[in-house]
Amino acid sequence: MFSARAHLTRLERKITDSDKKKFAMVFQQCDEGRKGYLSREDLKVAVVQLFGYKPSKMETNSLMEPVLKADLPGVPLDLFVSLMGRKLSVLDPYEKTRHIFNAFDAHCRGFLTLEDFRRAFSRVAPRLPDRTIQEAFREVDRDSDGHISFRDFECAIGHAQNPP
Repeated sequence: MFSARAHLTRLERKITDSDKKKFAMVFQQCDEGRKGYLSREDLKVAVVQLFGYKPSKMETNSLMEPVLKADLPGVPLDLFVSLMGRKLSVLDPYEKTRHIFNAFDAHCRGFLTLEDFRRAFSRVAPRLPDRTIQEAFREVDRDSDGHISFRDFECAIGHAQNPP
């Protein structure tokens, strides 16, 4: 399914019983009318609940492909758990950090400035003193060039999520 090279660049996450229970719970919540399967629209809602984004038409078509091949009316629970398990197992470990970085990078420059930091913090923590924002910026800006690269940002976020 994946080449050795792809395997080296992405760590495959093991699917736990807890993940499977969450998939089943979301399935039940999204099974409009309790029909025992997810329609195309139900499936989109389920992906939003599990992964936080609406799947594209192409991704939805790909997820629905086994249903069409088997001539099923929709995605049954066992297939849903399998599909979501595969999807979860190959998620990019940097995806959440990349989304946060891109939210800070309002001008799409590929780096963050102190002004980008100020703008982002003014939205999420409007009473945070400017001095604190400047200190945080300096701490993340490891090479002190006035720009924070994705790598610097990822390193800072990674340390915040996994303290030594």
